[in-house]
Amino acid sequence: MASDNAPNAGIELRHLFWLLAGLALVVAPHMQRLPWWLNLIAVMLFAWRVYLAWGERALPKKWLLALLVAGGMVGVYLTYRTIFGRDSGVALLVLFLSLKLLELHHKRDAMVLVLLSYFLALTNFFYSQTLPTAALMLVSTLINSASLVNFAAAGRSLQANLKTAAALLAQAGPVMLVLFVLFPRVQGPLWGLPQDAYSGVTGLSDSMSPGAISRLSQSDAIAFRVRFRGDVPPRRELYWRGPVFWNFDGRTWRPGDVRPYGQVKFEAKGKPYDYEVTLEPHNHNWLFALELAAKVPPNAGVSADYVLLARTPVRNRVRYDMLSYTDFTEGSTDDAGELRPGLQLPASFNPRARRLAEQWAAGGAADIAIVQKALDYFREQGFVYTLEPPLLGRDSIDEFLFGSKRGFCEHYSSSFVFLMRAAGLPARVVTGYQGGEINPVDQYMVVRQSDAHAWAEVWLKRRGWVRFDPTAAVAPVRVESGVAAAVPATDPLPLMARTTLAWLREVRYNWDALANKWNQLVLGYNPERQREFLSGLGMSEPSWENMALTLFWGVGGLLALLTAWLLRRMRTADRVQRLWLRFCAKLGKKGCARAAHEGPADFVARSAARYPASAERIRAIGERYIALRYGAAADARMLAELRLLVREFSV
Repeated sequence: MASDNAPNAGIELRHLFWLLAGLALVVAPHMQRLPWWLNLIAVMLFAWRVYLAWGERALPKKWLLALLVAGGMVGVYLTYRTIFGRDSGVALLVLFLSLKLLELHHKRDAMVLVLLSYFLALTNFFYSQTLPTAALMLVSTLINSASLVNFAAAGRSLQANLKTAAALLAQAGPVMLVLFVLFPRVQGPLWGLPQDAYSGVTGLSDSMSPGAISRLSQSDAIAFRVRFRGDVPPRRELYWRGPVFWNFDGRTWRPGDVRPYGQVKFEAKGKPYDYEVTLEPHNHNWLFALELAAKVPPNAGVSADYVLLARTPVRNRVRYDMLSYTDFTEGSTDDAGELRPGLQLPASFNPRARRLAEQWAAGGAADIAIVQKALDYFREQGFVYTLEPPLLGRDSIDEFLFGSKRGFCEHYSSSFVFLMRAAGLPARVVTGYQGGEINPVDQYMVVRQSDAHAWAEVWLKRRGWVRFDPTAAVAPVRVESGVAAAVPATDPLPLMARTTLAWLREVRYNWDALANKWNQLVLGYNPERQREFLSGLGMSEPSWENMALTLFWGVGGLLALLTAWLLRRMRTADRVQRLWLRFCAKLGKKGCARAAHEGPADFVARSAARYPASAERIRAIGERYIALRYGAAADARMLAELRLLVREFSV
């Protein structure tokens, strides 16, 4: 007959529940990303396994499992059009883990499931590397490790298993720290599989159409953080420049054919602002900076329309130092070829807007006068700034200017640039972010997706490209105080963007500061930071060869120390156990044998009741054994007392 610890031993219901709890923790975060049908199948398979265990019913036949596997793989392929890649790979892993429950006969199968859950826990970091994800995966690893301990050593309590699992994780902590510090860092994720490796990021798009930025402004996600070295600009000057759009097809704006790395000329006024940007990944080449950037970060360039561009898409959190002037005059040009894209308009679209702009330009009105007429029109014609504008049709500019008059920043910037071009003035749309909030806990400025904004630039003679923000003409408070103060109270916004509860804002500030520390110290530990850190520790040449050698000796030294400590504990425990077994053997010879299931406290109580004359010595031996075996630390004096008591014991 197989023992309780044998790999082919059966699974008790209470142990199955803890196994399912650990598996559910690693699967749950994926459910928001998996297709609905796979979520439904996974829940049904989990519930089916509980039903079978509860009623002690037989598991399904192999042919049924084979059909489910084949059907699931076909469903994954039809959903993702591939079975290779991050998303389809995770879907298959969840499917196989759920199906494995239906052939869970023995503890050996349970151990396979636990090991599979460790890998599935890792896949959660493919999508999110935040503190909550790390905390949840740590809890799931603890519970799954406790299940593994339980299946390896049956009969222990849940508390004992959790304690053992926690001790194992704690012992692994120093090794993990050494690996984190010394393991050569690789720029970019290791899971960069085809097509979908960088999908799902939030941020500005490479095009702009009605409603695009208003939807983005409903996100509370962080776009980037900024740490100023010195003075902080007033909020009205916080224009963080991003992609610039030139081409308009009547509905959507797109970038033009601009030289990727032009020579930017501008005249700076006043003093520059010195700051550091920590940019979240957005899978595009744009690097955001205050208008106007006076330097270019390493491995980046600047386009002819003043957009900072990284050499490769930003697919990991990056940090760069910047210097910017908020008071400047952009370099002007009289090259008609360079200005021609700023006059392009689609034919036969928005005739009413064209006529209005032509009226403003009639009689040779000055450029700045035409701009002022447009701003006055927005200011005086009852326009409303809102996150919920109505849908627009083919002539979207006409419908907005003369019909709904309700829109977000993309509506105002788009229609303003259209009017300028129709009046003969070169103009372009600029997108990015406007504003930002200083966190009083760590003094970082946080710029969120809800700060996404669009404005306009008009080319004026002898002045060059000049920024105009038509949104500010309609809702000046948007620039001065942020989007929450500008839109109606009924418009949808992130909860924290409107809250007036001081304690809730304080919680948010502290959480943001903690998340920033995590990002800077852990997620931001890139190859450059690693070289700087190791150089500070005295490693003169932190090459991968030196790091690998140091890693080898560091991990080896830690393992040697841990092994020595465990051996010492085992030697002490073995001496105690040998004395206890000798004591039990003496009582067994007298007819009071200890049962296999009987704990030391119960055995001592039964033996003391059976031999009243020796009860005091029996209890003394039991007390010392329990203290030495299960206490916090071994006591040499108590061990000597136990040895003497056992040697002299007789009934």
